Amino acid sequence: MKEQSLLTPYTMGNIQLPNRVVMAPMTRSRAVNNDDAPTDLHVKYYTQRATAGLIISEGSQVSKRAVGYINTGGMHNQAQIDGWKKVTESVHQAGGRIFAQLWHVGRISHPDFHNGELPWAPSALNPDAEVFTPEGQKKTVTPKAMTLEDIKTTQNEFVQAAKNAMEAGFDGVEIHSSNGYLFHQFFNGTSNHREDQYGGSKENKARFFFEVLDEIKKVMPENRIGARFNPSLHGVFGMTMDKDTIPTFDYIIERLDKEYDLAYIHLSEPFTDVSGLDFAVTNIAEHYRPKYKGTLMINSGFDQEKGNRVIDDGHADLVSFAKLYVSNPDLVGRFRENVPVSDWNKDSFYTPGKEGYTDYEAKTRELIPNT
Repeated sequence: MKEQSLLTPYTMGNIQLPNRVVMAPMTRSRAVNNDDAPTDLHVKYYTQRATAGLIISEGSQVSKRAVGYINTGGMHNQAQIDGWKKVTESVHQAGGRIFAQLWHVGRISHPDFHNGELPWAPSALNPDAEVFTPEGQKKTVTPKAMTLEDIKTTQNEFVQAAKNAMEAGFDGVEIHSSNGYLFHQFFNGTSNHREDQYGGSKENKARFFFEVLDEIKKVMPENRIGARFNPSLHGVFGMTMDKDTIPTFDYIIERLDKEYDLAYIHLSEPFTDVSGLDFAVTNIAEHYRPKYKGTLMINSGFDQEKGNRVIDDGHADLVSFAKLYVSNPDLVGRFRENVPVSDWNKDSFYTPGKEGYTDYEAKTRELIPNT
C-alpha cells in the first residue's frame, strides 16, 4: 500500500519534519496565575503531542496590551519565558519541534483587561462581538484608533516577543495575522478606515504586517518565521469581506512568495459558508497554491482522508489539525494505524485544570512520552 502523504517526511527550511501532521495553535486558557505563564500542565499537554511533525503553540500575547482572553499565556515577561522554556525542553527531549504563535487581539478585547483603558485597533470601529473578561461575558467596545506612535510601540513588542521566544527555546515563531485579530483588522476594509499610510490601498493595509516581519527577521532567521492568514473570514468577530479583501490577501501572499523565505504560510479554509459571496474564495489552498511556491500549510475542517487528499492533489504541503489534537494526543499514531479518533469535549476547551486537557488517552503504539 502507498504510504499516506500525511505521514511522509518533509523538509521545512532547514528543519526536518518526520511527518506532515501539524498541531494547530489553540487557545486553551490554562495559564491560571498572576504572570499568565505556562505551567507544568502545559509541559505535559504539549509533550503528549510531540509526535506531530510540528507543534504551533497557543497564541501568546506580545504584551499586556495585546491580551483579550483570560488565562492565556504570554511572551512578554520572564516568568512566561521560563515557563515556555520548560515546555520546549520537554518537547525537544521527546523528539518534537515547536513554534510559538505571537498574538495581538486588537479590538477583540475589553477595558477590563487594560485597567479601564480602551483596546487598540486600526480604527475606532466596534466589532460588536462578545468577549469573556475577568468579570464575565461582555460586549466589545469602540476601540482606540492607533496613532503612529502606537503602531511603532506594537512593532517593537512583536520584535521583543520574538526574541523572548528564541530565549525560551522555540524552533521558530508564527505571526498571528488571522482570524479577525490585529493584523487582520489592518488588512480588512471594514475594520480599517485609516486615511494615512496604513489604510486605503492594499499596499497600505499590509504595511504594518510587513514592517513587523522585516523587524523580526533582523533578530532571528527568516526561515524560522511563519505567518497565518484567513483570507475568506466572514461573519466572525465583526469581520466582513468586501471586493478588496481577496486582492489584498493576493498581494500579501504573492509578495511573500517573491521577496521572503519564510518557514511557511499557514492558511485557513473559510470558517463560514461564503459560497454566496461573489468576491469570496471558497477553496483557499487551491487558490493560493499557484501563488506561493514555498511551504503552504492548510487548516480548518480537515480529517485524515481530507488531509491526505489535499497533499496528494498538490494544494498543500502540511495540514494542521486543531480539535482533533485536543482529544487525540497520539493523532499521528491513529492515522498510521487507522484507529478511529476520539471525540473532544467542547465544554472543557477553556476550563482550568487537567480535565479535557491532559487526560485524553493514547490508544495506539505511537510513543507518547510519560510526563
